[in-house]
Amino acid sequence: MDTVMLIVDFILHVDRHLREFVDAYGGWVYALLFLIIFVETGLVVMPFLPGDSLLFVVGTLAGAGLMDYPTVMGVMIVAATLGNQTNYTIGRAVGHKVFQWEDSRWFNRRAFDQAHAFYEKYGGITIVAARFMPFLRTFAPFVAGVAEMTRTRFTFYDVFGGTLWVVSLVTAGYLFGNIPWIAANLSTIIWAMLVIPGLVILVGAWRARRASAAA
Repeated sequence: MDTVMLIVDFILHVDRHLREFVDAYGGWVYALLFLIIFVETGLVVMPFLPGDSLLFVVGTLAGAGLMDYPTVMGVMIVAATLGNQTNYTIGRAVGHKVFQWEDSRWFNRRAFDQAHAFYEKYGGITIVAARFMPFLRTFAPFVAGVAEMTRTRFTFYDVFGGTLWVVSLVTAGYLFGNIPWIAANLSTIIWAMLVIPGLVILVGAWRARRASAAA
């Protein structure tokens, strides 16, 4: 329970914790950031780690001179790319087993076949768009691997999407994070970056479920 509370506190107050880490350990913060982004994007069991809010806060700290902007940009692009590649590889490794599964309480064969067909047609844009959606960001590369999206095609969209995700959010924090009003309301902004995408996902899932039921 203590560990869970520490993780929740870190997610909600990531700006304060990162400042404290920089003050205590200096350049080791780049290793910490690499680890967080890699784990969030690379391990299916860790979708709750901060992503969007972390990137924005990192840009804010870089804008305040506490981190090197080009270095943090490069570290996090590499972490995001390698994380997705790892997640995709895990999906490919278990994909052949999934294709052999039959309908059960926990597995809907028809839904899986639809997901496979969807990735064949729209997998590229899904990989890019999912970068900006918590939870989906973690599962999209895994599903792409299970659906056997080709490695070359996946890598292209992985690098493009990862670069776009990191550059846009870190730069936004770098340019705007230290504006007095934003700095004073940073906790609220972090909450919004966590809650709003989650609501979008829930609404989308609800509408898809209604459409499926109607069909």
